[in-house]
Amino acid sequence: MKLPVALSILLIALVTAAGSTHALDYVSVADSSAILYDAPSTKAKKIFVVNRYLPLEQVVSLDGWVKVRDSSGSLAWIEKNALSSKRFVTVMTPFAIVYQAADEDAPVAFNADQQVALEWLESLGNGWVEVRDPDGTTGYLRAAEVWGD
Repeated sequence: MKLPVALSILLIALVTAAGSTHALDYVSVADSSAILYDAPSTKAKKIFVVNRYLPLEQVVSLDGWVKVRDSSGSLAWIEKNALSSKRFVTVMTPFAIVYQAADEDAPVAFNADQQVALEWLESLGNGWVEVRDPDGTTGYLRAAEVWGD
């Protein structure tokens, strides 16, 4: 009788741990530009220069360095001090309509072009994301139209 209970507890612990490892942790580039490297060192190969507000998925964090994934799925290293915990999303569709409410029948708040970074405010859980543009206007767009949510 003790073995099935122990196995059940172990199974629950494994499922819980597996679920927490899949939680996505997004950060953004804080500086006007930052360098992505192929290893956690300024002596490593420089891969790319990225701009402020670019959302990145945090994969691994070490002393002073973070391994990140971008919207294309590429992995790289960036200096931790170049990042902000303030979240942004990037518009992935050629053109996105941002509505005043989480409803396609709502009035349009503003439009956003592809690769524009918008400040992430909240994921509503129903396929909509609340965002803010650089002018301070807030609105809602489909989560499927952005990356970094």
